[in-house]
Amino acid sequence: MSELPVLGPEDQRVLGSLLEKQATVPTSYPFTANALRAACNQTSNREPVVDFDEQTVERTARALRDRGLVRIVWADTGRRTLKYHQILDEQLGLAPDERALLTVLLLRGAQAPGELRTRTERLHAFADRSEVEACLHRMAERPQPLVRELERQAGQKDRRWVHLLGPTPHRADVVPAAAVDRESVITDGAEARDARVRRSYDAVATAYADALADELRGLPFERWLLDRVIAHAAGQPVVEVGSGPGHVTAYLAEGGADAMGIDLSPAMVTEARRRFPGRSFEVGDLRRLMRPATSSGWAAVLGWYSLIHLAPSELADAVGALVRPLAPGGWLVLGLHAGAEVRHLVDWFAHEVELDVVLHDPAFVVGVVEAAGLVDVEWYVRGPITARGETTERLYVIGRHRT
Repeated sequence: MSELPVLGPEDQRVLGSLLEKQATVPTSYPFTANALRAACNQTSNREPVVDFDEQTVERTARALRDRGLVRIVWADTGRRTLKYHQILDEQLGLAPDERALLTVLLLRGAQAPGELRTRTERLHAFADRSEVEACLHRMAERPQPLVRELERQAGQKDRRWVHLLGPTPHRADVVPAAAVDRESVITDGAEARDARVRRSYDAVATAYADALADELRGLPFERWLLDRVIAHAAGQPVVEVGSGPGHVTAYLAEGGADAMGIDLSPAMVTEARRRFPGRSFEVGDLRRLMRPATSSGWAAVLGWYSLIHLAPSELADAVGALVRPLAPGGWLVLGLHAGAEVRHLVDWFAHEVELDVVLHDPAFVVGVVEAAGLVDVEWYVRGPITARGETTERLYVIGRHRT
């Protein structure tokens, strides 16, 4: 194009939605006006959330057609229905990685590179944060730049980027909660993060176990969920990855499950063996989980608060590692903190630590579980039990391996 199009807020939402859905649900694309309206008004992965009526969507799409940014076509099967197809990517000559980043910038406004990597996962697979940054710089260095980097504001860890196709709301005096960069936990690499996690849990192992080894007595919802796991396993092998002081594994075993626990922290494994003699606990990494020695697969794999130190971009690989050794029909059960922040701990159970706790978005986690091929996915969010000193919502997800 000789000049970049100038897009108003409604134009941005319509084009961003079409770009996204063309990539994520190609069998349903192009979109009818009603489907496009639902995509625009989606409450997840949209900032701000809007409530367009069908007339607004149709008017905006037709105006974009007149500007050569949307093509209107007839449905080729069934009733003759008008459908909308974006051609912005053709007009701008976008590469696949550029297309993915522009899509998310149109839908969510200013974002940091780590956020962009997480939010483009279904659109384009960036290997790491540096690939995102390289693509952003390439887009910024075009003869007609598509993006620009904003100055870092107070309270922001990273500088954010915006597209240049029209006005984007980004007040300099406000840092929205959504601007939290959950990828920051692996800024210096996953191995360095793992080492901090291991050291921190080794340091607090005894105090942690003293405080939490009996916690299930005061958690009726969690007991209900674990009782379901016991019934489903029916005596078949079950593993808890990230088993800590062993109380969850012991509960499963006491209920009749053939349960064992695995933890990254040697000190935690020592505590678990001391407190629950006769139970099986081993040092190990959940990302290298093997099948049980006595069976072709696990009846259930529990990631009970074991993924809370991972960046969102790491969840797909971690969940995949837990799904692979499941038996047909086996369950994956995850427990996490729900939210949109990263909590940095330097003092925990009266010990010095260096630990980041990531609060994950429930819809994103459920999407990762479904993308791993699990079916009959259930998820629950419960509020914090303030009497126990909890300050976060808790997310639990169950998915079944296909038989």
